Amino acid sequence: MKTREHIIEFIKKQKVSFIASVDEEGFPNIKAMFVPRKIEGNCFYFTTNTSAMRSQQFIKNPKASIYFFSKGRFKYEGIMLIGTMEVLQDDKTKREIWRTGDTMYYKQGVTDPDYCVLKFTAIKGRHYCDLKTESFDIDAKDLQ
Repeated sequence: MKTREHIIEFIKKQKVSFIASVDEEGFPNIKAMFVPRKIEGNCFYFTTNTSAMRSQQFIKNPKASIYFFSKGRFKYEGIMLIGTMEVLQDDKTKREIWRTGDTMYYKQGVTDPDYCVLKFTAIKGRHYCDLKTESFDIDAKDLQ
């Protein structure tokens, strides 16, 4: 299995991440987003709008996955993580994840009611590289 260091460094190098939620009919919904703002253990923190369809789906059904990939000329590598997504609206978390340029998206600043943090907690994953695929379980202590 790839090491925690490899997984985290790989994710940090990407410019885009994909998050998947489950809609009310049980179908997966995928969306491209910026990479996580913070990675702590097996938790990945994203920012989005509270009113967004995806946020509402996670409130109703926390099952989620996130995916990162890199396509070179001769090499493709991808990492999918499966787990749960929480929609956090507490002041402490919002301030911790906030960045100055976020006012472009959230006009009222860090206290904007339409600004929230998505906290993804990974429980297992799958890695693909060089025509090899490997599944792995994630223990929080493995990603510390």
